[in-house]
Amino acid sequence: MKAFVFLLLMACSLSPCAQQQTYDLITFTPPAGWKKGDLKNVISFSTTNNTTRAWAQIGIIKSTTSKGSVEADFESEWKELIIKPYQQFGVSEQPLGIDTQTFNGWKLWTGLGKFVFNNDTATVLLNTFSNGQRCASFTLMSNTTAYGTTLDEFVASISLPTANAQVENTTTNVTTTASTPGLFQFSTTNFDDGWTSVAKEDWVETTKGNTKVFIHYPKEGTIFPADPEPLTTAAWNILVAPRYSNLRNYKTAYISTYNRPYLGMGTATEIASGKEVFIVLYRQGQTGWLEFVTDDKNSFIREFKFDPETIQWDSETDLLKPLEKMVNYNKFAIAESDLTGTWTSDFTGVQQLYNVYTGNYAGMNIHQSNEEFVFNANNSYEWNLLVVSGMVGNSKFDQVKSSGKFSVLNNWQLHFSKIESGAKTYHAHWSCIKGARLLHLLDAKSPGSGMYKVYGKR
Repeated sequence: MKAFVFLLLMACSLSPCAQQQTYDLITFTPPAGWKKGDLKNVISFSTTNNTTRAWAQIGIIKSTTSKGSVEADFESEWKELIIKPYQQFGVSEQPLGIDTQTFNGWKLWTGLGKFVFNNDTATVLLNTFSNGQRCASFTLMSNTTAYGTTLDEFVASISLPTANAQVENTTTNVTTTASTPGLFQFSTTNFDDGWTSVAKEDWVETTKGNTKVFIHYPKEGTIFPADPEPLTTAAWNILVAPRYSNLRNYKTAYISTYNRPYLGMGTATEIASGKEVFIVLYRQGQTGWLEFVTDDKNSFIREFKFDPETIQWDSETDLLKPLEKMVNYNKFAIAESDLTGTWTSDFTGVQQLYNVYTGNYAGMNIHQSNEEFVFNANNSYEWNLLVVSGMVGNSKFDQVKSSGKFSVLNNWQLHFSKIESGAKTYHAHWSCIKGARLLHLLDAKSPGSGMYKVYGKR
């Protein structure tokens, strides 16, 4: 299979006999004779040659709300669609290569990965389209080049609506127009350890004494596959530089680990106050970019317990835990008036199966769930959980519904009169993103799991 397929192929005209199909935003012509699997959020086409042990598979994933840029969308899709399902087979944590294209106004990022099973190397290609509002992806994978022509023809058949067209919100993720911080009752949180968080238009601003931390919302051009220095500098120029002047002693650093931390730092003059400050810009894994502002470097060291200028590729990642935990200060109390509307949470897990004796492809196991809360103004609610799981082509469908009355026990807890078989209480809070909020719920009876479900407003 070719490492990268250039999007100019998509401009090729289809033969008159080609039978096109449309799934969500992507229109395509499926390979003739390949087995089709159709579930809620993914459609697949696969073929297997039991004699040669050759196989190939195409997956088209239902679109989601964009995280603001094609770089952020690709990084998220790589983690969810490639790393999680294929990690046990040694798939590349980072793409082995990146190709970028523009098609019909959409930005496309294509990344290549490999994994090994039973001494057989397979290649997986993730293709992510983004227009900054919607994100759509498809995957190509095979353990041979024998299907290269067929896969190229499939790519050539793909089309999408123009990127600036009005696209229906086909998923239940949060939208950028659902709400703004000013529409919620609580936009300030005073934490017991002395930190105070305030929801702002482009970040959550967290302060303690003279120390400030800006928890930046995702922004185009600040997350993309690149070496540490150009990535950190690009984010610095977009998120930090406009509010400062006279930057001095700027440098970048990183630590080589599976979720590589990126740091940029320097001394500059704060334009708003005319004050000289020391700044550290940091991102690791899914934290997003966090900006730390102190009076000087020594003040930073006293607060966060390490000297950022000593960080190098082989430093201990535990040094950065005081920075990483600051993302948890994007947390705000709830009120009954905030909840009215529909809030949903989606989950998709994909597992590729292979015969342990022959290495032949044995199908795909998928687990998908959609959970929905509808809060009404009279404190009534409807709750619905939909689950699809099992082997592609033989999946089972389950649905559970409840309704009743809800109440806000305090600023951080929600109570429901019935969820499934009985009453249930959740620990609850908001987090902020650009122009919207996300609802976090954790079963109060099992808080030790630490697994908050996150719901976006539809």
